[in-house]
Amino acid sequence: MEQNKILEALKKLRSEAKKRKFKQSVDFSIVLKDVDLKNPENKIDEFLILPNGIGKKIKVCALVDKDLVTQAREACDKVITKEEFSKWAGKKKEIKKLANDFDYFIAQATIMTDIAATFGKIFGPKGKMPNPKSGCIVPPKADLKSLVKKLQKTVRIQAKKQPVVSTIVGTEDMKDEEIAQNISTIYDFVKKKLPRGDQQIKKTYVKFTMSKPVML
Repeated sequence: MEQNKILEALKKLRSEAKKRKFKQSVDFSIVLKDVDLKNPENKIDEFLILPNGIGKKIKVCALVDKDLVTQAREACDKVITKEEFSKWAGKKKEIKKLANDFDYFIAQATIMTDIAATFGKIFGPKGKMPNPKSGCIVPPKADLKSLVKKLQKTVRIQAKKQPVVSTIVGTEDMKDEEIAQNISTIYDFVKKKLPRGDQQIKKTYVKFTMSKPVML
């Protein structure tokens, strides 16, 4: 996708969108065509590191045993130890709030069974279970600081039920050139996942959180 085309769309978006009292996210969507998502081989569910991040802090919670507690407390926004899991057992309302409050959950691999038993029924449907594709299931001696740093620039690219890939690509206070580079990265990534490349891309558009979309 040509950078000039993206930059023109972002310029139009900024000129047409109403000013809001909060910092809006910039969202990019790709509408697919001729993709049978009933076939598991055609589904897309990957994690992608964006070159310029997404312009806001990603909140990370660690679910770990004693091996990683100290490091997790230094690197993550919240830490829940295996010893504390019993306090969460059966508390659906509290676990739902936990799932909503954090973007990613890091899990120590050796206690994944306990994590699934305690949090799985809520985390699973919300797409918040620690995912090996994002590197969030780690051994007892993992480098959590590096992982959290990577997650700050990571987005999930999904097309599992509807033929649409939609994700955040930045915030309105970022430079257009940075947002455009993020958009190109996602577009190229999705195109490579499609058997016929951009022939299976119907349309693309960009929007702010509370604006009308602008076609690219």
